[in-house]
Amino acid sequence: MQQKLKTYPWVWLLWLAGFYTVWLYLVLVLGYWPEAKAHWPIAVAMAIGSYAAGATPMGGGTVGFPVLVLLFELPATLGRDFSFAVQAIGMTSASIFILARRQPIAWAMLKGAMLGSLIGTPLGIWFIAPYIPELWIKLVFAVVWASFGILHLYRVNEIAHHSGMTEINEKWDFNIGCWIGLLSGAAVAAVTGVGIDMVLYTALVLLCRTDLKIAIPTSVIIMAFTSVLGVLVKNLTTGMQSGVFENWLAAAPVVALGAPLGVYIVALIGRKPTLLVVAFLCVMQYLWTMYSEHDHLGLTGMLLSALAVILCLIGFEQLRCWGKRRNALPKAAKIYPIPQRKPPQSIGSSTDAI
Repeated sequence: MQQKLKTYPWVWLLWLAGFYTVWLYLVLVLGYWPEAKAHWPIAVAMAIGSYAAGATPMGGGTVGFPVLVLLFELPATLGRDFSFAVQAIGMTSASIFILARRQPIAWAMLKGAMLGSLIGTPLGIWFIAPYIPELWIKLVFAVVWASFGILHLYRVNEIAHHSGMTEINEKWDFNIGCWIGLLSGAAVAAVTGVGIDMVLYTALVLLCRTDLKIAIPTSVIIMAFTSVLGVLVKNLTTGMQSGVFENWLAAAPVVALGAPLGVYIVALIGRKPTLLVVAFLCVMQYLWTMYSEHDHLGLTGMLLSALAVILCLIGFEQLRCWGKRRNALPKAAKIYPIPQRKPPQSIGSSTDAI
C-alpha cells in the first residue's frame, strides 16, 4: 500500500526568490558585478560541484576546494572558507528542497550530529584550524576524500542495495550522532570546510546499513547546518579569508540551483553512477595532491599519506562488520522501511531511485 506524502515545493521557490533578490541587490545596486564576473571560472567549476553536493554525500567544497587550491594554486585556508561559504547557499538550498519534498531522514542521528557540530565546529575553528599548516590542510582533505572514494569503488553495489534503516533505538542513534558531529565538526569540517556529511553518511550506510534514499539527504542537511554555522562563527570571530566573498558572488547563484538539481536529477538516473564518478574524482584529487606536493612531502610523507588512507579504509571495514552484526540481531533491531510514493508528477513529488 502506497503512502502519499504531501509536498511543499513553494517553500523552496520562496527561498530561491529571497536568495536571488539579495544577490541581485549585491551585484546591481551595490555594484559588485565586476567582481562576480571576474571570478566566472569558479562558477563553472561549482556547476559540477553543486550537482555532486545534491546527488552525493560530498559537499560542494569537494570540487571547490581542489579547484581553488590545486588548480588555481590559492591558499588552502581560502579553499576551506570558500567551502563553508558556498555550501551555506548550495547545501541549504538542497536541504530546503529535500525537506519540502518530505524525503525520509534519519532524524535521531541527524539531531545528534547537529548538536555535536554546534559544539565541535566552533571549537575546531578557534582551537584546531589556526594551528594546522597549509600542507596539512591539503593532506587531511586528500586522505579523507581518497579513502571515501576507494570505499565506494569496491563497496558501491552493497551500499546501493541497502533498504530502510537498521535502528536499535533513537537514543543510541542520537548519541552516535553527537559524537560524529563533535569530532568530525572539530577535526574535519573546521579544518577543510567539508567532510562532516561524509562521516555521518559513512556511519549510516556501514553501521546502520541505511538506504541511500535516507543516508544522502541526511548528509546534505548536516553539511548545510555546519556550513551556515561555520560562516557565522568565522564572520563573527576570526573573519573569512580574503577573496572568499568575490568567489562566493560568482558561485552562489549557480549552487543555489545546482545542488537541488542534483537531488532531482539523481532520482531519474540513480545514485550509483554519480557515486562512482565522484568516487573516481576523489581518488584523482589525492593523486594530484601527491604529485603537486611531492617536493614538500618526500618519499616518507607520501608513504605516510598512503598509510593514512589504508587506516581510514580499515576503520570503514570495522564499521561495516559492526553494522552486519547489528543487522543480524532481529530481536533488538528494527528495519524501518521508506514510505512509498506515487510516480512523480512534478518536482515537488518526485521519487528517488537507487
